[in-house]
Amino acid sequence: MSSVEHRTCPVVLSAPSGAGKTTIARALVKDAKDVVFSVSVTTRPAREHEVDGVDYEFLSEQEFREMIEADHLVEWAEVHGHLYGTSRQAVQAAYDNGSFLILDVDVQGAMQMRERVPDAVLVFVLPPSAAVLVERLTGRGTEGQDTLIRRIENARGELEHASEFDYIVVNDDLDRAIDEVRGIVLAEGRRRDRAIDLSDAIRQLQGQIDLILEKKFGISRR
Repeated sequence: MSSVEHRTCPVVLSAPSGAGKTTIARALVKDAKDVVFSVSVTTRPAREHEVDGVDYEFLSEQEFREMIEADHLVEWAEVHGHLYGTSRQAVQAAYDNGSFLILDVDVQGAMQMRERVPDAVLVFVLPPSAAVLVERLTGRGTEGQDTLIRRIENARGELEHASEFDYIVVNDDLDRAIDEVRGIVLAEGRRRDRAIDLSDAIRQLQGQIDLILEKKFGISRR
């Protein structure tokens, strides 16, 4: 019997800033042929070493608003004073190519994905402690104190939505967290309700069993 093919789905990673979801998302696509990273569009200025079209697609606010008006975004939100979103084209391209699309989005975006793309799988990444979360944010050195405080306060609020996600992963060990999310992707890719033509594959296997019964044991089911 040939292997049973399965439909892919978007996998949404959300977490408070500093919990490590972006690092996990990037690691997932590094060695997997059928896993791709969703490059979000944003009005946020590029940070040092960020590449347009690789880390984000950097847009003006007018360009972003035009995408909203044209319904070209499957999800979007304002986070820390900047706009972020995911294009419908990216989601559809992943479906068409048979790839799992990994989205690195905030809680608002994740909830929109749940509503607009019902088969999306939502994973919430938790930091091991508040102290570690604050240390990671402070260690970036990319924001002033006011921005840092706002991110910490937003993180506290985002934690309230953890119970609305399908899976919870604690990032107390990065390699283990990556493996856990990779396991989620693999398991979701083998779900019975994502199987394509499962009934045909089962009938084929049953037919082969019938032939063996008839040839080896003289039992005919015809």
